[in-house]
Amino acid sequence: MEKRILMKGNEAIAEAAIRAGCRFYAGYPITPQNDIPEYLSRRMPQVGGVFLQGESEVASANMLYGAAASGTRSMTTSASCGMSLMSEAISWMALSRLPAVISNVQRGGPGIGSIQPSQQDYTQATKAHGNGGFQMLVLAPSSLQEAAEMTYEAFDLAEKYSFPVMIMMDGFSGSMMEPVTMMEAKSEEEVAAIKASKDWVPRGNDGTFMNRIGGRGRGRGSTLEERNLEDANMYEEWKRTEVKWEEYQMEDAEMVISGYGIAARIAKSVVSKMRKEGYKVGLIRPIRINPFPAQAYEKLDLPNLRGILCTELSIPAQFAVDVRNTVHGRTRIETALSSGGNIITADAIYEAACKLYGDK
Repeated sequence: MEKRILMKGNEAIAEAAIRAGCRFYAGYPITPQNDIPEYLSRRMPQVGGVFLQGESEVASANMLYGAAASGTRSMTTSASCGMSLMSEAISWMALSRLPAVISNVQRGGPGIGSIQPSQQDYTQATKAHGNGGFQMLVLAPSSLQEAAEMTYEAFDLAEKYSFPVMIMMDGFSGSMMEPVTMMEAKSEEEVAAIKASKDWVPRGNDGTFMNRIGGRGRGRGSTLEERNLEDANMYEEWKRTEVKWEEYQMEDAEMVISGYGIAARIAKSVVSKMRKEGYKVGLIRPIRINPFPAQAYEKLDLPNLRGILCTELSIPAQFAVDVRNTVHGRTRIETALSSGGNIITADAIYEAACKLYGDK
């Protein structure tokens, strides 16, 4: 590990991608993630990689499809409405089982909305980022250190499952600055070996099956239903092996505050404050929002819990829906929300938490 560097969240993602062996990036400018392509336009040539600013999000995502099919560690980034434009090409990558990393630095809705931060793309990312019903692993950092580490890890996860992986940030985290300790960069020999190990890469028009695009796991002649079954089995495997969450002050908690990303980070400070005041409150933070960590909630003594307060930068609530579906009415669920570019305050979470705690 190297010394700590003061960086923006967007810069941390970009540098971590380089160090993970990313050698192709295509993207299109959109606030609040513009620091990523700006950073990579300088860094990518320094490592012999390719940086392309596409003429649109659609073009950039299709460039990503082609680069991923070549076996190159590849990435794109965008924000909210830009991600919607990329959804068709991402669907093609899921169909073809191509490993790629995608980062969404979310902006406020509804619709195109504002350039300010939000968490209003949760449902899109975890349920339906494109047609055909596919899912992705979705990693949700709450600090810039986590953003760097998760980006680095995402490239390995993409190749482990030969599938796209998403990093879910928000405009606040993308623009803020914190000290980050970067991981050691992969050597050029390591990067070359990773690419050479992909025996599914098309090898030109030699009349063989290897001329067809399709990552590991896509057998020749498989029907669409067989491909859907393959993917469904993979999603079930994720629920057993790829679930991650954090618990904070949960040992004797009578009430739980839950959120992900920046909202959970703010909520953590509220838990610390309430503990000092004598409230037995804990925090559950999904580190990966897909697969959803249902186990974290199912193991609670739900009938004797005062309730769960879900906090997120989304109106209407989206993350809270998954919590409700997991709990199935066995305890009370309330929300503390903001949206449209407004950051939820610690005071708002505190007020809602005190109200829920005292209602029993």
